[in-house]
Formats: sequence, C-alpha cells, structure tokens
Amino acid sequence: MTTESTTEPTIEAKKKSKIVPIILAVLIVIGAIFGIKEYMYYSKHVDTDDAQIDGDISPVVARVGGYVNEIKFEEYTRVEEGQVLVTLDDRDYKVKLEQAMAGQQGANANVGVSESQIVATSANTSTAKANIESAKVKLWQAQKDYERYANLVKDGSITQQQFDQAKATRDVAQANFNASQDQYTAALKQVGTTKSQLQVSSNGVTQRQAEVDFAKLQLSYTEIKAPATGFVSKKSIQKGQLVQAGQSLFSIINENSLYVTANFKETQLEEIRTGLKVDIVVDGYPDQKIDGEVYNFSPVTGAKGSLLPPDNATGNFVKVVQRVPVKIKIKATKEMLDKLRPGMSVKVSVSTKD
Repeated sequence: MTTESTTEPTIEAKKKSKIVPIILAVLIVIGAIFGIKEYMYYSKHVDTDDAQIDGDISPVVARVGGYVNEIKFEEYTRVEEGQVLVTLDDRDYKVKLEQAMAGQQGANANVGVSESQIVATSANTSTAKANIESAKVKLWQAQKDYERYANLVKDGSITQQQFDQAKATRDVAQANFNASQDQYTAALKQVGTTKSQLQVSSNGVTQRQAEVDFAKLQLSYTEIKAPATGFVSKKSIQKGQLVQAGQSLFSIINENSLYVTANFKETQLEEIRTGLKVDIVVDGYPDQKIDGEVYNFSPVTGAKGSLLPPDNATGNFVKVVQRVPVKIKIKATKEMLDKLRPGMSVKVSVSTKD
C-alpha cells in the first residue's frame, strides 16, 4: 500500500512537468507567428490614428446690413449653388436705387442742355464769321473811297469836309471789322467752354451710372445665396434679427469635397509618396473599409503652422517628433460619402509596397 501511494504523485508530477513546456512552446509559436505577421505588415504599411475627415467649408457672410426678412432653408439640409437662403429687408436699398436713378436722369438732362448750348454757340460762331466777311467788304469799300477822296482833295475837286467824311467812314469800317473779329474769337471760346461743360456733364452721367450700378448691386446682396452645393450647418440668425455687413451667418459643407487629413510622424514620411493606396477605417463605421490615395503633403509641420508656433531659441529645448499633415483622397460610394462628416476620427494605413 505504501509503495502504490508514493508512485501515484510521482506520475502526476511527471505529467505536469511535461504540460508546462508544451504550453510554453505553444505560446512561443503563437508569439512568433504574431510577431512575424506584424513585422510583415508594418514592413509594407505605415499607419496612424491621428487622422480625421476634412472638407471644404464655405462660410456664408452678409455683404450688406439689414433685418432678416425670411429664412428659406432648414439646418443640416442640402442646398444648391445659387439658391436663395436668406432675404433681408430691402426697402432702404430700393430707395437708394431710386435716388441714384433720379440723379442719373438729372445728369442726362444736363447733357441735353449742354448739347443744345453747343448748337446755339456754333450758330453764333457762324453768324460772327459772316459778320467778319461783311465788315471786311465794307472796310475794303471805305478804304477805296478814302484813297480816291485823298487824291481828289489835293486838286480841289472835293471839299475838305467830304474828305473828312470818307476818312471817318473808313475808320468806322475798320472799327467794325476789328469788333467782328473779336466777336468771332469770343464765339469760338464760348463753343470750347460749352464743349467742356458737355464733357463735365458726360462725366456726371458716367458717375451717376456707376451709382445706379452700385445701388443695384447692394440691392441684390439683400438676397443671400448659397456659394456652393452642399449641406448647411447650424444657423446663427433668426427672423427679424439685425445683421451687419461681414457677419458670418452659417456655413455650407461643399458636396464631394471630403478628404482625410492624416498627421504622420516625420520619421514615417520616408516611405510615403503621392499616389500610394490607403486603407481608411472610420471610427463611426469600423466594419466598412474605405479606399483612398495619398494626394499631397503639407509644406509645414502641424506645430509650425499653428497659431502659436514653438520657439526653440528660448534655451529650454526638448526634441519632440513632429507630425506633418498629409492629404488623402477618399474613394467611396455616394452612399458612404453621405455618411461621412468633417471632424470624424479615422485610422489610415498606407501601403508602401505594391
């Protein structure tokens, strides 16, 4: 009995001593397989979970001030480019347009008056020129009479009084001729002055037209339209609210503009290049893998492009691995794209070897 009882624990101990090495061997094999798989995977892939979905976001800004008259959209809905989303009270801008158009009509009337004055002064110029010709003929006639009377008075054929009368007639004709020339010169200057007034009036018309165009443009801005096709974000306005020019009202996430921004470590960039295939997994949809492609690289690191970039010249330098944003195109179905939203976290894996 004693011999049998001592042999049983010995057999059991031997069995246990055999199981432990087997378990260790299995664990070593499993670890080796896992390690080999990981090594093979990471030798062909570069991964990061510091990535998120981005998109082109167009802010909708009021270009003129006014009270919100009507809001023609619902939040988070799709809108088309050029669609009227908000209308402002346009009565003030209509009045300004009417004032500008009235000023334009007045400027056009001034142009008409200036043109009429040019016609009148041109007619005066023609009359003055004709008067010169008439005075010239009379002066020629008076000069001839004077010369003839001067010869006659010498031999006593006429009296001195007749000669003096001829001389006076000649002097009057000369004065009339000079006066007609001065009148013609003044008429020409008047034409030039009137043409200058017409130019000023024409410039006034151009200015008034610009004021009309500006008033129409300001009036058109009371209809706030979608700058792009996409989905509207949460609005920050209500009906009856006073908005100012330049105030941001809401945003539109442009349709078909989604992409991934992945922040890779600078030590990972050596194997990444444009055109490489990328596997994308969205945290919100972990069971759906999305294809992508490396598109381009940021010209600066994320830290250098931040609002307050680090200053390493302070003397307290601690070397930190920098990250560089990489833009990745998304290649997915429209159904999948409709599920994605800018800001969603994703994990990306770049296949570095084909």
